Amino acid sequence: MTMTQDTAYWRAKAASLSFDGRAYIDGAYCAAADGATFAATSPIDGRKLADVAACGAADVDRAVRAARRAFEAGVWSGLAPRQRKERLLRLAALIDRHREELALLETLDMGKPIRDALAFDVPETARCYAWYAEAIDKIYDEIAPTGPDALATITREPLGVVAAVVPWNYPLMMAAWKVAPALAAGNSVILKPAEQASLSAIRLAALAGEAGIPAGVFSVVPGLGAQAGQALGLHPDVDCIAFTGSTATGKRFMEYSGQSNLKRVWLECGGKSPHIVFEDCPDLDRAALAAALGIFSNQGEVCIAGSRLYVQDGIYDAFMEKVAAHAAALQPGDPLDPATAMGAMVDERQMRGVLARIEAGAAEGARLRLGGRQALGATGGYYIEPTIFDCADQGNSLVREEIFGPVLAAQRFATEDDAVRLANDSVYGLGAGLWTANLSRAHRLSRRLRAGLVWVNCYADGDITVPFGGVKQSGFGRDKSLHALDKYSDLKTTWISLTA
Repeated sequence: MTMTQDTAYWRAKAASLSFDGRAYIDGAYCAAADGATFAATSPIDGRKLADVAACGAADVDRAVRAARRAFEAGVWSGLAPRQRKERLLRLAALIDRHREELALLETLDMGKPIRDALAFDVPETARCYAWYAEAIDKIYDEIAPTGPDALATITREPLGVVAAVVPWNYPLMMAAWKVAPALAAGNSVILKPAEQASLSAIRLAALAGEAGIPAGVFSVVPGLGAQAGQALGLHPDVDCIAFTGSTATGKRFMEYSGQSNLKRVWLECGGKSPHIVFEDCPDLDRAALAAALGIFSNQGEVCIAGSRLYVQDGIYDAFMEKVAAHAAALQPGDPLDPATAMGAMVDERQMRGVLARIEAGAAEGARLRLGGRQALGATGGYYIEPTIFDCADQGNSLVREEIFGPVLAAQRFATEDDAVRLANDSVYGLGAGLWTANLSRAHRLSRRLRAGLVWVNCYADGDITVPFGGVKQSGFGRDKSLHALDKYSDLKTTWISLTA
C-alpha cells in the first residue's frame, strides 16, 4: 500500500480521533462493574489517551455467562457455515473501510510506525477474518471405513466459550489469528487485549456488532493481566484459553487450567530466534538487510525477532559492517511520520527493562558495536537506538534471554555443526533463519533446527496459509492456516448400527 498522507495529515487525524475505553460485553459498551479504570498512555510522547475499563472477575463472569447463553441458544454456533462466513466477510470489509482509524489507534496506543500499521497490520487483520470466513464452509466432516452393518461419522463441533488473551506488539493482528478461526468454527469468543494496547480491540467490538455478530458471541474485556486475565484462566465455564505472550504468563495459564476445569490451553510464547549466515550465502547484501529488519522492525518487539545472529568466521567482519550500516539507517523517529521505520517502545517500563538488559550484557563482556542508548528523550516518549553487540560468550544474557527490544547479539561460528549447536542451545524454539547456497545444507539444517518456523534465504516471511507456532518453551499449538481450526473444534464419533 502506497501512503500519500504526510505527518501533518496524521497529526490532524490523531487530534480529531475520539477514544472509547469501555468494555464490550453482551453486545453493548459498559464500564467495569466497580468503575475501575487504568490510563492508556501513548508511547509517542507520554500523553494520556483515555481511561480504559479495568475489568475484574465480575465483568469476566458476565461476559462468560453471555457467551455461554449465546452458544447454547445457537444464535451463532447453530448457524450454517455459509451464514457465519457472510458475517465474518462483512467484518473484514468493515476493518478495511476503517483502516486509517484502526491503524492510527495502533500507532498512538502502541508506538509502531503508522506506515507499518497501515500497510501491514490492518490489511493482514482484515485478510485473516476474510480467509477463515472463506475457509469454514469448505471444511468437510468424515465417514470412517466400516463394514456394511455400521456407519461411523466423525464430525467437528465448536468447543463453546473461547478466551483469547493477546499481546500488545501486534494488537489487532494477533487477536485476529485467534478470534477469526474460533468464531468461524462456531464458538463464542471473549477477547482480553493487553493493557498496554487495548483501544483497537475495543473499537473492533463495535465493528463486529455492525457486521452482525450476535450479542454475547464476541466480547472484549480490557483489564490487567492479574485481574481480567487470571479470571478468564480460572473461570470454570471457559472451555479454552488461546494465549500469546511471555513464557512465564503461559505457564500461569497452565496452572489456572489445572486449578479450575482443565480447560484447553494453547500457547504461543517467547522466542530467541537464531539467524544463521553461511559463507556461501547467495546474497550478502540482502541477508544483511534481512538481519537488520529481522530484529529492528517493530522496535524489536516481535516474538520471532532474529535476536541471535550467527555468522560464519570467513565473512563475519564484512557482514557485520553491512548489518550495522543498515541498522544505523533505522533510527527511531516520530511514528506519525510516514518516513519513520522504527517507532517507540510500548511504554516506559518496557524501555527501562530493555536498557537494563543492554547494560547487563555489556557488563558481562559483550562488545557494543552500535547504539545502546535511549533516543528522542525530549519528546516525552520511549525510544531506543538500534543496538548491536558482538558476543563471544554463548552464556551472555543478551544471548540467553528474550529482550523484546531492538537489541542484536552477534556471534561467530566455524562449522555447520557449530551453528546447529549454538542455534539449538536455547529454551526457546519459535523461529530460525539460515542463508546458504547449498540446497542439501538447507534441507539438513531445516530438519536439525529445533524451531516451529524455519526460513531459508529469507527471514520472517509467511502467509495466513501456513501455520505459526513453536516448540520447547515457545509453546504449542499453531495459529494461522487450516490447522488453527483444530484448536477450536472437538471431534465427535457417532457409530450407527445398520442391522436394526
